[in-house]
Amino acid sequence: MFSLAFMRHAFVASTFIAIVSGVIGVFVVARNMSFLTHTLSEIGFAGASFAVFMGWSPLNGMLIFTILSSVMVGQLSNQGSRREAVISATSALFIGLGILFLSLSSQMASSATSILFGSVVGISAHEVRQLIALSLIVLLVTLLIYRRLKFSSFDSVGASAVGINEMTVSIAFLLLLAMSVSVAAQIVGSLLIFILLTLPAASAKYFTHSVSSMILLSILFALLGTWLGLYLGYLSNWPVSFFTAVLEAGIYVLSLVYHRRQNE
Repeated sequence: MFSLAFMRHAFVASTFIAIVSGVIGVFVVARNMSFLTHTLSEIGFAGASFAVFMGWSPLNGMLIFTILSSVMVGQLSNQGSRREAVISATSALFIGLGILFLSLSSQMASSATSILFGSVVGISAHEVRQLIALSLIVLLVTLLIYRRLKFSSFDSVGASAVGINEMTVSIAFLLLLAMSVSVAAQIVGSLLIFILLTLPAASAKYFTHSVSSMILLSILFALLGTWLGLYLGYLSNWPVSFFTAVLEAGIYVLSLVYHRRQNE
């Protein structure tokens, strides 16, 4: 399997994707921002479609669209009273734009499949290097703001009391989330981004209460889903995203069973 260049590229890419998703996912779950992950996935779909129309790399289009819109959408949807309306309006707009850009492109069918469901086995060496660089940026910035981000995510009242600027931390996290969505889409596609950015972290929280342990477990679960997904996809020729989705969902169910038994 590893004698094939595309499989080596896929495993390297999926490793970095899983690490980024595992780290950022913990804070997505803690800040109750799964809804924004869904919204950014639609925005990323429009961005990737626009990139295909322009002849660019889909990853570049996703980055441009998600980064430019993440802060605006995140701030608009902070108020619970209008959150659903903002999500619905934004999702509808960007899905429509994505469909428009694909319809204007000469590569509609194949491009739509890759954007929506991922195409990690088709990632080139250049795209792997680009993805690694982006992943390292996300991880480095997360490390730099880790203490403030952890405080803000798990104890917002205490963070405000000690003078942490919630707005600055929130904007920084929204930008990190936007980049993470673009990274994760390479393996599961824009349609299933929430799988890697929510399920591993949501599973990890049932096994430990320490943030650092939660991050490590989340990364482990994400790696398990992506690596096994790639291996099973290689053996069966079925979509990698299908196996990743089933594996992560299975881990989450097992975590719920474990949590229930611990509380009996």
